[in-house]
Amino acid sequence: MTTTTIVSLIVIGLLAGMLSGLVGVGGGIIMVPLLILFLGFSQHQAQGTSLTVLVVPVTALAVFNYYKQGYINWKYALVIAMFFVIGGYFGSKLAVSLDQKMLKKVFSVVLIIVGAKLLLEK
Repeated sequence: MTTTTIVSLIVIGLLAGMLSGLVGVGGGIIMVPLLILFLGFSQHQAQGTSLTVLVVPVTALAVFNYYKQGYINWKYALVIAMFFVIGGYFGSKLAVSLDQKMLKKVFSVVLIIVGAKLLLEK
């Protein structure tokens, strides 16, 4: 691993972590594009690496801060988490079956739709 690669990984981790704590995003929205742009990952590699980062409780300290302020609905979070696991399994099966060009298009459309909705929301 080169120094440039290590610095890129550190920057990606810091940005994803900061934005995750700040606005609840980080994995797909930050890590995936930066892994592709900075390190030349394929779409599949970037998505797989981003998901792998999230396997460990990387957001535990951010969750603790929100918990201390009373901003967590544990019942809702538990239900979402259970079905997130199921959705993640089937979504990943679909993703690895798509070619990179199509997967990039799907990823881009999702980002555009979410971004437009947030931008245009009153």
